[in-house]
Amino acid sequence: MIGGPTASLTPDGEEARRLLEEELAKAAYAEAQPNVFERILAEVLRGIARVFDGIGGLGAGPGTLVVAIGAALIITVAIVLIKPRLNARGRKEDTAVFDEGTRYSAARHRSRASALASAADWNGAVAEVLRAIIRSAEERLVIAEQPGRTATEAAVQLANVFPPLSADIAWLADLFNETVYGSGKASGEEYRRAAAVDDRFSTERPEQSLHAEGTTTPAAPQ
Repeated sequence: MIGGPTASLTPDGEEARRLLEEELAKAAYAEAQPNVFERILAEVLRGIARVFDGIGGLGAGPGTLVVAIGAALIITVAIVLIKPRLNARGRKEDTAVFDEGTRYSAARHRSRASALASAADWNGAVAEVLRAIIRSAEERLVIAEQPGRTATEAAVQLANVFPPLSADIAWLADLFNETVYGSGKASGEEYRRAAAVDDRFSTERPEQSLHAEGTTTPAAPQ
């Protein structure tokens, strides 16, 4: 079951270890870039695999069955741990920030964010804050309206105009991608940080306009 139709149902210790190492060595796991905790856990799992590999006193029948079950369990745990990261990496980061067919003012997006926050819908509230920031920049003639603009594109454009806020805007765009298109969950604290970024953005003066992006230089930067 572990190695496909050609694999033995009850592999010996060496075969079980080889199957496990091949599974963990697949590119998908490397691309998921596990954090420190997951790397430590992976080493623990490999240690367990070596323990199963050393089981030999149970006899050919029980021993190989225990090894097979242990290897299958370890692989299952590894997949459960890594799968969320694979899903996050596969999210649609190129989807437009604004829904097609609707256009709200920055003030309306802020109102929606506040209402969603009151309902503890932190994902929706954070998304509306980013939309408010982008729409506000368009209303201030700092960046041009751009149908289909993504959160990542907006972050780059706004960072060029508001360098002091570049790190916060990049963080907010990443959070938007993770929570709207991925499986991430925003928190109340993250919403409050996003709202603080919006407050700073509202009073920050732009340093330049994005001529390359087709934006209009405001006569009096706001």
